Parts: sequence; structure tokens; C-alpha cells
Amino acid sequence: MASDLFSQANEDFEKARSRGRIQSVLSSLSWKNSDLLSFYAVTELIKPRNETYLGMRTIPVSQIIGSEGRYQDFSLAFYPKKELLRARWRSIDWATKEYIILPPISVYKLGKWYFVRDGNHRVSVAKTQGVEFIDAEVVELDSQIPLEAGMTMKQLRKRVIEYERQRFLDQYQPTYLPMDDIVFTSPGSYPEMVNHILVHKYYLNEGKEEELSFQEGATSWLKNVYEPIIEEIRRSKLLSSFPGNTEADLYMWIVRHWDNLKHMSGSEEVSIESATSDYKIRYGKGKWERWLRRVRYFFSKK
Repeated sequence: MASDLFSQANEDFEKARSRGRIQSVLSSLSWKNSDLLSFYAVTELIKPRNETYLGMRTIPVSQIIGSEGRYQDFSLAFYPKKELLRARWRSIDWATKEYIILPPISVYKLGKWYFVRDGNHRVSVAKTQGVEFIDAEVVELDSQIPLEAGMTMKQLRKRVIEYERQRFLDQYQPTYLPMDDIVFTSPGSYPEMVNHILVHKYYLNEGKEEELSFQEGATSWLKNVYEPIIEEIRRSKLLSSFPGNTEADLYMWIVRHWDNLKHMSGSEEVSIESATSDYKIRYGKGKWERWLRRVRYFFSKK
């Protein structure tokens, strides 16, 4: 009897791996991602603020979409991808067939979705066997950015950018800024732009009795900081060397590069013209590289 269960567990693992391979092939053919989401990559983007221990819960297996540390070992549907998982996976499959009670898994909860902290093999076996619910110790993290099953990191980055932009629009009502032209494609850029405005406003306020408003600081920043850099970007035709990006992206990168050059040289005399020229030489792409970059970005599944 034990040998029969052992053989069955081996067969179950082979079936699960086969399903994982099929899923990977089908995903590649349709240019979709077949990997689990990485918990750390996701939280680095959405930056949850609070953590709440919810204790023991029974959670839907279908709502487990990622892993803290084993996201490269299992497919998006939690099928095993590597031979080295066989022994552990097989022992859990065998235990469930013997009705042995296994300890609960441990998960993080983001919205209605879960990321495995401990118990990846148990989740994989449960998914393969068609189990709908599993016991779990749950820690919930807050998030204003909704996740979805099957979401790629590329899609999540886009959602984070949209959230940050909308938050900026709602908070500051910036009708005094040309927001149709100020568009970023990297997470964190809108908050960083706010910081640029606040620093600029701080220097404007020096020596003045009355505090300038955010609008006054932003209007001055636009005229004296942002627009001169954009003019230099256009003059040097820099945007053509960075396909898929915007003038606002280049503004942000050049400001960072400008600060680095001043820090390295130990001088505040570095001009924006020289910073822009140096950035283009260091990081700009040639015609062939630009074409390859467009293709890689279009077909990127990450």
C-alpha cells in the first residue's frame, strides 16, 4: 500500500511539472508571464505602510498569486518547475493521501490576494489536487493599489504610476502646471517631482516673512527649473536616444545626473548644458540599440 502511494505521488509530481511546462509554453506563445509574483518586488513598488496580524484563517487557494522567496520555483498556477522540488513535493502529496494533518501555511495578504511566506510546496500540492481552501496564518498589509491574478510586474508598475499621478492631481489640483506634458513612466517620479518643487519653494522663501504657497513655488519651478531643462533636452534632441520614455523622464534623470556631476567634481559650476551632453554620451542609444530597445519593451512580460 505504501509503495502504491509513493508511486502515485511520483506520478502526481510528473503531472504537475508537465502542466507547468505546458503553461510556460502557452504563456510564451501569447507573450504572457508564467511566473509567480515576487512579494518583495511587489511591496517595493506599492510600499504598504501598515501591517496587521490576522491570525489563523481559511483562505481560497485560487487567491494565492505570489511567494516571498520561492517565486522562481513554481509557475503562475503554482505547478513545480524544478526537479529539486520532487522529494519535498512528493512527501506532502503522500501525506495528504494518508490524511495526515499538515501545519498551516503562512501568508501575507494584500487586498484580497495572498503571497506565501512558508508552505509553497503545500500550496502547489493543493492546487494540483484541486483543493479550494487551505488553513493559513495571515499577516495583512495595507495597499491603495489593487492587484489582480495573472498581473505582471510591468502591469503593476504602470498601475503604480497611474496611482501616483492621480494622487498628485487630487492633492494639489495643479491647473497651473502643464500636466498633459508632464508625464512620467517610472514609479516614484511624481513624488520626487513634488520634492523638487518643495526644495525650490524653500529657497524662494529664504529671507521672506510670508510663506509662498505650493502653487507659487510650482509656478516658479516650472519657469526657472523644469522648462529650461526641457528646452535643453529638445535642443540636443535627446528624446530620440531614449525610446519609450518622455521629456519628463529625461528631466528627472538629468537632474539626478547633474547633481551627481556636481558632487563628483566638488563644484556647483557644472552647467545644465554639460550635464545633458554628458548624459547623452553615457546613456543614449544609437539607432540599432533604440530599435532593439523598442522591441524588447513591447514584448516584455515582466
